[in-house]
Amino acid sequence: MLTDPFGRTIDYLRISVTDRCDLRCTYCLPQGFKGFAVPKDWLTIEELGRVAASFARLGTKRFRLTGGEPLLRKGLTDLAAHISAQAGVEDISLTTNGTQLGKHAAALRQAGVRRLNISLDSLRRDCVTRITGSDCLPQVLEGIKTAQDVGFERIKINMVPLKGINDTDVDEMVAFCMEHGFILNLIEAMPMGATGQAHAKVNLQPVLENLRQKFGLTPFRGNIGGGPARYWHSDHSGFTLGLITPMSQHFCATCNRVRLSATGNVHLCLGQEDKMPLRELLRDGCSDDELDNRIRQAIAMKPEKHEFVENPKKIIRVMALTGG
Repeated sequence: MLTDPFGRTIDYLRISVTDRCDLRCTYCLPQGFKGFAVPKDWLTIEELGRVAASFARLGTKRFRLTGGEPLLRKGLTDLAAHISAQAGVEDISLTTNGTQLGKHAAALRQAGVRRLNISLDSLRRDCVTRITGSDCLPQVLEGIKTAQDVGFERIKINMVPLKGINDTDVDEMVAFCMEHGFILNLIEAMPMGATGQAHAKVNLQPVLENLRQKFGLTPFRGNIGGGPARYWHSDHSGFTLGLITPMSQHFCATCNRVRLSATGNVHLCLGQEDKMPLRELLRDGCSDDELDNRIRQAIAMKPEKHEFVENPKKIIRVMALTGG
């Protein structure tokens, strides 16, 4: 197993397969941003698979495919099938904005993806257009329906409440998730890049207290997906709420994950600059042992915690280039 300097077991890898996205969410990409990597600098599907296999050999059990928008990357289902074939892998999930989901849901499930996180910040069409820069709500809702139709059962809706934009839409989103049997993840916006730093943040602790009283939510002791969310559940309605709170109540002490960017950098913390490049090592023809050792070296560099609160302007890189 991979263990960092603070005794945390690292058993979860988030793999960004592209930094491109067909949306321009205001908290993710700056307006007019053109600083994407060129495709030749992305790891190939084979290289991504090789890194995933190395992490699996080293005890990683959970993998999440992300972007950018991962469904824009050709060969994604081949990568998912490759990861699912590795010994010891227990879970493969995918985070998507849902715009391409209708076309790919069946193939994803066949390739071994079992869980989906779908970004949806409002059920108001004008609000979604304002946040994403695209009139995509009907397309996203159709993708979600298709995912259910092909057999995806554990669907999570990821919502980032933004002050003065969609923070009054939480109750409507709860009702939507209750109706369809979805888990709702509320996520505090992080100060990643200029766009993330510009948004007025919503502290989710008062939101949680309001929802607990309104819907009879109690703490859920189990873990759903192995990520950073803390969960609350209503036995009466069956509704489950997850909160990801890097700002108001960080979870650094139990962090079990690192991120692989599309260009081959292992990012060790969203709130720090520590990273380990793998692309040149891979393209120089390294052995499996050399790759395994480089990953061990990376985990040995993992910092104790982020500094989003203490130093909110520290991270200049945008989320799409890091990997979700």
